[in-house]
Amino acid sequence: MRRIKEYSAPTKELFEEEWPPLVLVATPIGNLEDIGLRALRALRSADIIASEDTRKTGLLLKRYSIEKQQISLHEHNEERAIRQILAFIRAGKRIAVVTDAGTPGIADPGYLLVREAITENIPFTMVPGPAAFVMALVLSGLPCHSFTFRGFPPRKAGPRRRFFEADRNSPYTLIYYESPYRLIESLEMALEVFGDRLAALANDLTKRFERVDRGLLSEILDVARGMTLRGEFVLLIAGCERSSVEDRL
Repeated sequence: MRRIKEYSAPTKELFEEEWPPLVLVATPIGNLEDIGLRALRALRSADIIASEDTRKTGLLLKRYSIEKQQISLHEHNEERAIRQILAFIRAGKRIAVVTDAGTPGIADPGYLLVREAITENIPFTMVPGPAAFVMALVLSGLPCHSFTFRGFPPRKAGPRRRFFEADRNSPYTLIYYESPYRLIESLEMALEVFGDRLAALANDLTKRFERVDRGLLSEILDVARGMTLRGEFVLLIAGCERSSVEDRL
């Protein structure tokens, strides 16, 4: 197996940290005050910041008086942007990578860049931070010692049903992201596939109107139907009980 060259930041003074050419930086999922001091140092140390949405990242940078060149890195230009990032690194530039909100690579661009960095033997590291599904899991009240994060379900009904059916017998808390445009359809299908299990629905985490609704899937569906749906949602569903799995065998 090919191993990437190991990189270790010096253990001198905290503010003298030396950064590798590529740093993935987790950013706030809502409240901009959730940014960490080390994340800010990483952004200030970068020559270029690769952003999923340069406008949204621009608001964060402006809040903390950081002026840097930005380039776009999103799902529609990922391959081209990665080539551009690698070219900058070869030219001696230091790149910080952020997404709209949360952790790069978690339902957002980042994974393919990491794979390319490993292939090219480019040193890289990450500044950890917020991830919406972690906060939602803790707030849900569902078991959080074992869970499965599944990201966004497919947009079309057939693949989405198969996506849910693959998780039907899982004993672990299931976590999905969903957009406001498909939330009702996903909740209806989840109810059909999983039955009326305990669930939770989180929205606007860390923001002014943060809410987490808890109850049976049917109750969550009723709540969602009565809501004005905005922003992305985190849907959490209780795992299948062992007796239910045995009944299906």
